[in-house]
Amino acid sequence: MSPVQFTVRIDAPIDYAASLEMFRRSGDDLLDRWDGRTFTRTVVIDAEAIAYACTFESAGDALEVRVALENARHREEIADIVRTMFVMPAPHFSELTRRDPVIRALDARYPGVRSVRQPNLFGALLRCISTQQVNLRWAATCRRRLAETFGRTHNVNGNIVYSLDPVRIATLEVADIRALQFTNSKSQYVINVAREIASGELTIAILDGWSSDQVIARLTAIRGIGLWSAEWVLARTFGRPHVVAGDLGVRKAIGAAYSCAPAPPPENEVRRLAAHWGESAAVAQALLLHALAEKTLVEIVANAGGANVPPAAAIATPPTIARNSACASPRKR
Repeated sequence: MSPVQFTVRIDAPIDYAASLEMFRRSGDDLLDRWDGRTFTRTVVIDAEAIAYACTFESAGDALEVRVALENARHREEIADIVRTMFVMPAPHFSELTRRDPVIRALDARYPGVRSVRQPNLFGALLRCISTQQVNLRWAATCRRRLAETFGRTHNVNGNIVYSLDPVRIATLEVADIRALQFTNSKSQYVINVAREIASGELTIAILDGWSSDQVIARLTAIRGIGLWSAEWVLARTFGRPHVVAGDLGVRKAIGAAYSCAPAPPPENEVRRLAAHWGESAAVAQALLLHALAEKTLVEIVANAGGANVPPAAAIATPPTIARNSACASPRKR
């Protein structure tokens, strides 16, 4: 079939460039490609990898996305995926910005920064495995090698992107992936995930109908997928309001915003400090991580006068928040 182009309108003000910058900042892995103008990736539909490329234009309080497809067969499915590309704020978000001075200041500084969803389940889990205990650029280098060695090349109007077929990856030996400088453990984990997905028993459609606890239980039953990875899938594949409390970046960001401790808080403390985010957790988390990456978070927190964290027991019916007495004044860093 011939390539096709169409436009999708997202009726919300979105800073697409800042939201997508994480893909360029962490390095080009050939799988999710953002060059500052065009975002190119693949998604699996009916067991087929479909490549699409997006360019963006702000239109007042909306975003127009020009989509190019390899062929027209899955136009409607891709349109739906693009329409939900960014995790949008819940109605609760306006209340959160009223009660939380840090989130209010972040939203004012970076309006429209949103988490970008990962609609390719194998790609999302591969990203989690590859980033375990290494920096993001090295992880992207390893994924790039995997794509170049075992992936399929797609060309969408001159935009090159790769896809990885779990069925093929499932047939590999640990040594095949280890040769690309994945560790032995990670090589096995990649194969484990590929086999689960290739079996047809692990799909986005199946998981989407489950509770978050059920999704976590199913994913963590796969050797190599821990709570940290499962929570990232909840947050970025399904767009659920889930705080990834074990992620070092999240711990640093929430610690800088809400804690007086010099070191990043532990997971249980991260969950307590972010409990008041509620249904707005995905957007709040994205704003904090963006400011952390931009190295502006400490300044924003200081100018906001520090955050007022409500008691966990009062989250359901939010009260006026009392200042945390342990953090009566913004700390110097």
